[in-house]
Amino acid sequence: MSTTASGKSGTWRNWAGNVTARPVREITPASVEELSAVVRKAADDGLTVKAVGTGHSFTAAAATDGILIRPQLLTGIRKIDREAGTVTVDAGTPLKRLNVALARERLSLTNMGDIMEQTVSGATSTGTHGTGRDSASIAAQIKELELVTADGSVLTCSEKENPDVFAAASVGIGALGIITAITLSVEPLFLLTAREEPMTFDKVTADFDELFTENEHFEFYWFPHTGNCNTKRNNRSAGPEKPVSQLSGWIEDEFLSNGVFHAANLVGRAVPAAIPAITKISSRALSARTYTDIPYKVFTSPRRVRFVEMEYAVPREALVETLRELKAMVDRSNLRISFPVEVRTAPADDITLSTASGRDSAYIAVHMFRGTPYQAYFTAAERIFTAHEGRPHWGKVHTRDAEYFSEVYPRFGEFTALRNRLDPDRRFGNDYLRRVLGS
Repeated sequence: MSTTASGKSGTWRNWAGNVTARPVREITPASVEELSAVVRKAADDGLTVKAVGTGHSFTAAAATDGILIRPQLLTGIRKIDREAGTVTVDAGTPLKRLNVALARERLSLTNMGDIMEQTVSGATSTGTHGTGRDSASIAAQIKELELVTADGSVLTCSEKENPDVFAAASVGIGALGIITAITLSVEPLFLLTAREEPMTFDKVTADFDELFTENEHFEFYWFPHTGNCNTKRNNRSAGPEKPVSQLSGWIEDEFLSNGVFHAANLVGRAVPAAIPAITKISSRALSARTYTDIPYKVFTSPRRVRFVEMEYAVPREALVETLRELKAMVDRSNLRISFPVEVRTAPADDITLSTASGRDSAYIAVHMFRGTPYQAYFTAAERIFTAHEGRPHWGKVHTRDAEYFSEVYPRFGEFTALRNRLDPDRRFGNDYLRRVLGS
C-alpha cells in the first residue's frame, strides 16, 4: 500500500484541551483509495479507525486508541456546478479556505456558524450551525456525500442514491464511516447588513418572537450576573458594502473581544469573586454598530480565547422559559460565570440525528474559560435543558446516553439499525459512540 502516512503515534488533544487520546498511529492518506486501503488493513489488524479534523469538538467524538486519520491532504474544491448551484469539496477542507475560495468565485454558502476553523466534514458530522429563521445548519445544505464504509468500499449518498445513508450520515458523528467529499448547495454571493446593539435581558426575552420573525438571522448573548445582552441582526442587503473599518475591527474584534476579554478571564480565574464586576464591564464594552459585508465576514468572528462549551437545542417555543430558568439558577447560586450565554435558532430539518430534526429549534450555549472548573455550572444547566427535551450538540460537553437519545430523537432507532448494517464490527467506534449510540 502506497501512503503518505508518517506512521507516528503520540498524544492527540482537542482545541480546548479537555480531551486527549493516544492512537496506535496517525495516517495522512493522500487519496480516497489510500484511505479505503487503511480501513481494510485496520480490519485485518483488529484496530478501530477515526478521522479527526481541527479538534474543535469538546467531546471525544474523534478520539481513538486505534488509527487516527488526518485529512490534511484530502482538501480542496473538486467541482463547482453553477447550473446546479453546488460545490463539491474534499472533506478535510477547512471552512475558512472554502469560504475564501467561494467568494473569489462570487459564490457563498447560505448560512454559517460563528467560526470557520473546522473542516467541512468535522463541522457537518457534529451538526455545527449558525442562526437562521429560514436557513438551517451547514449539514442541511449538503446535497451529496461520499463515504468510506467499514469494508473499505466507497458509497455515494444523496436523496436519490442511498437515501437512507444520506439522511443519517449528514450528521453521522463519525459512526457510519469516514466522509471523503461533500457537495454543498451554494448561491451567488450576496451582502448581509449586521446590526449589533445592546438590549436588556428582559426586553430581548419579552420581544424574542418579534425579533426572530423580523430578521433572517437573529442571535444574542446574555452576560451572567447582569441583566444585559448584546444582540445581532443579520439581513440581506442591496448594498453598498460598508465593512467594519480595519481600525474599528481591530479594536472591537481583536483588542476588546479577544485581548481584553482574555485578560479579564485570567483575572476571574484567579479571583472568582471579581467575576460579577468583570461581566458588568464586559457587557458594556462593545458599542452598537452597523456594517454590510459578504456573508462569511458577517457570520463569523475570531475566537482566540479558549473555553469549554455545552450547547443544547430546545424546541423554539420553549426558549424564553428555558433561558429565564437558567438566569434564575445562576442568580441564586454561588456560581461565577465570566463567559456570556449564546442564543441562536434553526428551522426544522429532516436529518436523522440533527439537533433540529423534525422541530424548529433554539440553541442555548454555556461556556467556561479553559482551566476553570465547569462541572457544577454545566450540570445545573443540563438539568434545565433536559427538562425541556433538549438535544445536546454532538460535539459539545454533555452527559446524555443512548437511552436518553432514544426518547428525544424519534428516528434514533433508524440510525442505530443503519449503523449495525454498515459497521457491525464497530470499526469506527469509540467510547463516546458507545455511550451515545449504545454498543
